Amino acid sequence: MRHLIELLDGAVQQAYAEAGLDYRPRYTPVMRILAQQQSATIGELAELAGITQPAATQTVALMKKEGLLRVAASGEDGRQRVVRLSDQGEALLPRLQACWQATKRAADSLDAELESPLSECLAQAIAVLGQRSFGERIRDASKKTRSTP
Repeated sequence: MRHLIELLDGAVQQAYAEAGLDYRPRYTPVMRILAQQQSATIGELAELAGITQPAATQTVALMKKEGLLRVAASGEDGRQRVVRLSDQGEALLPRLQACWQATKRAADSLDAELESPLSECLAQAIAVLGQRSFGERIRDASKKTRSTP
């Protein structure tokens, strides 16, 4: 699995570099959400992107440091942080969207060459793991291993 991620993410990272962009693939879920809606809390970003809140917090911090985002305390609840694209982030969107379209076409071509489309297989795996986590499966397998003489 790690090797597959390296192959895919590495190629996407290279495509950004070839397009003259200093941009990390891990930023894409946050950028896509904020391209569709003006703002979101970190909790909303985590939920919409399907990542943990700590991962969203870390990603937002990196993106803010690179000048892509603005983060401010919520007017309603000062503990919540509202995230928006910065002017630099907004300006980057058209070039990113062109990269995302190329990446989508490449993913579609990969799916077409596989017996079962990777996108469908991954969606199915995520759904099944949502019902019973991989951690539970490992614990169950460990119990069976220990009880086998």
